[in-house]
Amino acid sequence: MPDANDPAAEPDYDHLLRANLLRVFNERDAARRAVALAELYVSDPVMFEPDGVVEGQAGIAEVAGRLLDGFGPGFAFVPEGAAVGHHGLGVLRWRAGPEGGETLVTGADAAEIVGGRIARLWVLLDRSAG
Repeated sequence: MPDANDPAAEPDYDHLLRANLLRVFNERDAARRAVALAELYVSDPVMFEPDGVVEGQAGIAEVAGRLLDGFGPGFAFVPEGAAVGHHGLGVLRWRAGPEGGETLVTGADAAEIVGGRIARLWVLLDRSAG
């Protein structure tokens, strides 16, 4: 088991990336989302999306809120399996759609972890088979 006091110790990739998905990207309350971002991310994170780059905790919070608002109530991201990682890079696969409904999108989050927090996040979307 990694020593939490050892700066070279590996972070708990699964815990961190699941918390990001559930507490940031599934959180509809902006104040709770902001608390989660402050706990999970470095002070000046960068998120890379297929269509652009988002900087800062506030920018990431805005994107998450817009996604949830745009897809409507009941829409959620669901982790698929456990996150894997080493040497500061973690990856978690996920799917998303309305609760109890059809999956609308699948993908993965890849994160660079610095000091136990997300410094950079890449949102990787699977291409549609159709």
